[in-house]
Amino acid sequence: MALPAAAQERLTGDAFDAFTRGQTFYYGYDAEPYGAEEYLEDRRVRWSFLDGQCKEGYWYDTPERLICFVYEDRPDSPQCWAFFNESGKLRATFENGAQAAPLYQIERTEEPMLCLGPQIGV
Repeated sequence: MALPAAAQERLTGDAFDAFTRGQTFYYGYDAEPYGAEEYLEDRRVRWSFLDGQCKEGYWYDTPERLICFVYEDRPDSPQCWAFFNESGKLRATFENGAQAAPLYQIERTEEPMLCLGPQIGV
């Protein structure tokens, strides 16, 4: 039986890095696909809403055991999440104040995700 969310410990930055580095995770909520994140070396990431458009970024951890992501298009707006390992799969809750449904890992692979190049022309 799974523990209630409040009873589960948030992943530390080191545990999160060890679990995700070199992997691509696909996330969903309410049984719907949401997005994918590729976890690279040196805490770098690549995010996509599954539309072929990718954002480069990085993550850092906080003393409160939050994992905060900073992306190239919003360098002054970190997106902070609490991550939990639930029977070998990630669950994430958004911690920037807005109520949002938790994201759940729906797939994990070593394959990079599809990122289309920049759109050129009009």
